[in-house]
Amino acid sequence: DEQIERERASQHLSGGCCALAAVYLMGKFYVANAGDSRAIIIRNGEIIPMSREFTPETERQRLQFLAFLRPELLGKEFTHLEFPRRIQPKELGKKMLYRDQTMNGWAYKKIEEDDLKFPLIYGEGKKARVMATIGVTRGLGDHDLKVFSSNIHIKPFLSCFPEVRVYDLTQYEHCPDDVLVLGTDGLWDVTNDKEVAGVVMEVLTGYEPNDPCRYTMVAQELVMRSRGVLKERGWRLANDKLGSGDDISVFVIPLGGPGNYT
Repeated sequence: DEQIERERASQHLSGGCCALAAVYLMGKFYVANAGDSRAIIIRNGEIIPMSREFTPETERQRLQFLAFLRPELLGKEFTHLEFPRRIQPKELGKKMLYRDQTMNGWAYKKIEEDDLKFPLIYGEGKKARVMATIGVTRGLGDHDLKVFSSNIHIKPFLSCFPEVRVYDLTQYEHCPDDVLVLGTDGLWDVTNDKEVAGVVMEVLTGYEPNDPCRYTMVAQELVMRSRGVLKERGWRLANDKLGSGDDISVFVIPLGGPGNYT
């Protein structure tokens, strides 16, 4: 993240990205995630999550706590409190549900002038945004990213620190059908863990255990199914829902070699 910031100054380069990394070291996989990509292990048909997405919803309390500690980051245009919906001026003095950085549940408060500001986190699901600007809360770069038509920087809320999970391969026996799947949000927007596991098992059974291309074919099939087929109404999945409109990158990494196959 610091290197990207240096390049921004020295080479006038800007931009940013999410990051998902898997490192194999001394019998263990270390999976680090900063963003909304996802990694899962499929072992004997079982799904083992190796990351979680960092979004305005999953990191609500961290974002609110930062805004609470440093209200100057909100530029006097946003409030760190969350309400079920946008508050109207006519509702001043009335009571409405809210929650702050310390709360999991909701409570009532009297609406004040400050509560009319735009909420730090707005929207639900894939539409949730930080300061109505960005839908992911961890990643690299984006030092120049600001709220539209303002001088308010997003970066303090966009953390570059990943969450790391560890998987010890020496604790289990793995066959060639056991894999680690890494995918960007373009895959997971339209395909859930169970569907991915189904595609993995379906494709792998069509190849010999010692055929190295079988894993590439799984990755290709996951990309193709998530993108869909181009029709008159755009890219469509098999169920006729819209295909993924985001980038789709997939890695499928075997955990066991042909010699482990039983």
